[in-house]
Amino acid sequence: MINAAIVGLGTWGRNLVSSVQGKSDAIRFTAGATRTPANAAAWAGEHGIALQDSFAKVLADPLVDAVVLATPHTRHVEQVIAAANAGKHVFTEKPLALDQRAAAAAIGACAGAGVTLAVGYNWRFQPALREIARMLADGRLGRLLHLEGNFCGPSVYRFPKGHWRQTREEGPAGGMTGRGVHTLDAYLYLAGHVASLYAQSDRLALDYGLDDTTSMLLRFESGATGYFGTVIATAEAWRMQVFGSKGWVEVGDIEHLTTWEMRVSLVDPENPMARERPRVVTFPEISTERAELENFARAAAERRPLAVPGGDEEHGAAVLEAILKSAAAGAAVPIPGAARP
Repeated sequence: MINAAIVGLGTWGRNLVSSVQGKSDAIRFTAGATRTPANAAAWAGEHGIALQDSFAKVLADPLVDAVVLATPHTRHVEQVIAAANAGKHVFTEKPLALDQRAAAAAIGACAGAGVTLAVGYNWRFQPALREIARMLADGRLGRLLHLEGNFCGPSVYRFPKGHWRQTREEGPAGGMTGRGVHTLDAYLYLAGHVASLYAQSDRLALDYGLDDTTSMLLRFESGATGYFGTVIATAEAWRMQVFGSKGWVEVGDIEHLTTWEMRVSLVDPENPMARERPRVVTFPEISTERAELENFARAAAERRPLAVPGGDEEHGAAVLEAILKSAAAGAAVPIPGAARP
């Protein structure tokens, strides 16, 4: 059993705690850090969490094995490095970093200290996404040709002017940091690393805050292509469709934190022009937040690395950085270190 501290007690930090507290045999939260302990005292008491008023005090606690960061994006790297230097395992909410160099520094610090680092891409624990990966691996979908998707919602209307989630430093490329990185990570999980991309990003709905309409074209190292959009000044919606040479699979709905169902349509080799309704596949209910935290805890207990130098966590930061460069330049850009298809 890993004893963890939650750092950042906003809505999502509390949701992470609730997903495992009293339910898991792998991880429990025993401590927490917030600048305003009085505001969270009642909630912390209900969950058996001892509150501190600083991150440093949590890192100094010998009874804390790991920290879980639900803090603003720009603070992740310095907090990850500080935790590694204190010998604490780290789970950080996404994105790990906003550029490749910072991501590499955080990952390197944890590798050097021999502690486990995990990034909160909970989609990877969706049974449907894992099944799509198996369908690509065993040939049921054929060769991967193309991915497309979107992740949209009314995020810019949720936070007022001046809120940290409305600052461009915290949310470069608009919905990419809050929403889009989930879909990007799913793309990396299924298709591998990105070789180059073209992006555009604009603020159209409000006269302040983040860009609200961001889209991109991708070419993967495998030769597969993709496109993706995130609009954060519209109603909730998300979808992802994966096209292989033998058929396609689609997931998507309004809510993404529930257990997904998927729609499958395969080419009939005896009658390739036949048109049939897609088959709907469902899966047993799962909490992806609990699954990701327990996966982290078990890896930490074994001192087994999750985020590693050159891995998807670092590459995802490189892609996010390239999106910003491409949108600013109005041109396609290569991803540093990526192989060409």
